[in-house]
Amino acid sequence: MNPKLKSIIINIVLFAVVVFLAIKVVQSIKAPIDFGNEKSRRETQVVQRLKDIRDAEIQFKQAHNRYTSNFDSLIDFCKNYEIPIVMMVPDPEDTTFTKTINDTLGYVKVIDSLFGKRTQFNINDLGIVPFSDPTAKFEIHDSIIKRGGIAVPVFEVKTPYEVYLATPGEKFTEKEWNTRVMNVKAEMEQIDKYAGLKVGSLEEASTDGNWEKL
Repeated sequence: MNPKLKSIIINIVLFAVVVFLAIKVVQSIKAPIDFGNEKSRRETQVVQRLKDIRDAEIQFKQAHNRYTSNFDSLIDFCKNYEIPIVMMVPDPEDTTFTKTINDTLGYVKVIDSLFGKRTQFNINDLGIVPFSDPTAKFEIHDSIIKRGGIAVPVFEVKTPYEVYLATPGEKFTEKEWNTRVMNVKAEMEQIDKYAGLKVGSLEEASTDGNWEKL
């Protein structure tokens, strides 16, 4: 083979190897970022749904002095139960003008009070985990715990990573995606944290979401 031609071929091969390695390096850097972005995008919607459930549960407790672990009951409550619209006004019998009384102006359904300003809101989807495929519902539980001898209602709603991260992001193969989901799950379990998103607790009187404690 012509030495000059041989040299050209070698240079072309070396260039191709360098380009291939460069692409692999870029991919190794971008992959965690792409996964994190897609995970955050999905979690934004899951967290909003958990906040909606929490708001509905709080209203349910105010009406019934307990929480519920049944989404059908919670949805029916939001659709049909009415809460008073209250305005604080000066007490007409108070000559010091320092006291107020509650004046009930009317009643409004829970769904309108909580979600009336939300466009494209569907109360029937309240229990469904966004991005779940196949469609899955949040795990929901309620209970009573004792604190200082007093019975305290509690609730917990949660969903693991595997549910809302079930389908791969468009930039990933199924194998790559599942590996990253399992890795982030293992990281949370190593520090004894729930590998997913949840709100409330069955062990303490809290309505916090675990995303608020990260």
